[in-house]
Amino acid sequence: MKKITHFTSESVASGHPDKICDQISDSIVDAALSVDPKARVAVETLVTTNRIVLAGEVTCKKKLNYEAIARKTIKSLGYTNGVYNFSYKSPISVYIHEQSPDIAVGVDDGGAGDQGMMFGYATNETPEYMPMPLVLAHRLVERMDETREKKILPYLRPDGKSEVKVIYENNKPVAVERIVLAVPHDPKVSNAELKKALYEKVIKPVLKKYKLTPPSLDNVVVNGSKGQWEIGGPSSDTGVTGRKIIVDTYGGFSRHGGGAFSGKDPTKVDRSGAYAARFIAKNIVAKGLADRVEVRVAYVIGQREPLGKAIDTFGTEKKPIADIEAYAWSLIDLSVPGILKGLNLRRPIYRQTARYGHFGRSGFPWENVVK
Repeated sequence: MKKITHFTSESVASGHPDKICDQISDSIVDAALSVDPKARVAVETLVTTNRIVLAGEVTCKKKLNYEAIARKTIKSLGYTNGVYNFSYKSPISVYIHEQSPDIAVGVDDGGAGDQGMMFGYATNETPEYMPMPLVLAHRLVERMDETREKKILPYLRPDGKSEVKVIYENNKPVAVERIVLAVPHDPKVSNAELKKALYEKVIKPVLKKYKLTPPSLDNVVVNGSKGQWEIGGPSSDTGVTGRKIIVDTYGGFSRHGGGAFSGKDPTKVDRSGAYAARFIAKNIVAKGLADRVEVRVAYVIGQREPLGKAIDTFGTEKKPIADIEAYAWSLIDLSVPGILKGLNLRRPIYRQTARYGHFGRSGFPWENVVK
């Protein structure tokens, strides 16, 4: 008997207010690691109408120009037009100081920069070993950004969102039932024109890659608020670092410990522990040991080794659980120094993680499959 279920995930464009903040914060992480691989960073960004605020802690051997970093990032995201009421020229306030010595004393000895629990997940339903609804949601906003940047659809403006509802049959994705896109645009273009263009230039190419049939145009929603969205970005919706943690991870398919990733150097296990858990989960599935798996770890501030670790294969295991666990724990040393070394995390690779998800894209060490 067929079991039919549905699952919906969302993503946001690179110019979404929260993602502007994530990318500024991670650009600061990269800048610090570029000059000091052992730099400590915990930076939050807030953006609103014509204003940028940076706050947090940075301990680095070289002084950084935070304002210049922020302006360069914002400019690269397309905020160059005064009509947006926010741009790379907007006023910036900086409130950044050095890391607390009470935290530093534990981290200096190789301990975790904070307590917390982290989860990693993988599934064999896509080539990326990620859930299909989230993969499609990411690829749609990525393609939407591309059509704006390359002037394929030159009337699009920065910001945007996607939402994808996928039909599952016996736990396997078989069809896309509904797609929701939102993107600000020049008001000279009607919503009907916009919808047709996004269907042809964004939706069809993305779904073709995954050998899926696009839903009918009637099952596509574009700018659901009466079809009108002229100005996006921080003047419409204030943004803050770390507010898109489900977009950043697994689209709701897996649990989340609560900690955000962006703006943190890799001694913060919110970030590095989650990357290590994904590395283990992906390799378990890639090796054919299970169809899907969740890996969980937990840490105590100032301590090197994890407080606990466990694996759940949701009944999809192909080998005894004891064998899977033995393989999993052999993949990487889960101490904090072991993760930093095993995944080579003390380097400037983080700005690119801060849009379209931290997982499911090649080029990051936690996405490597062990031969």
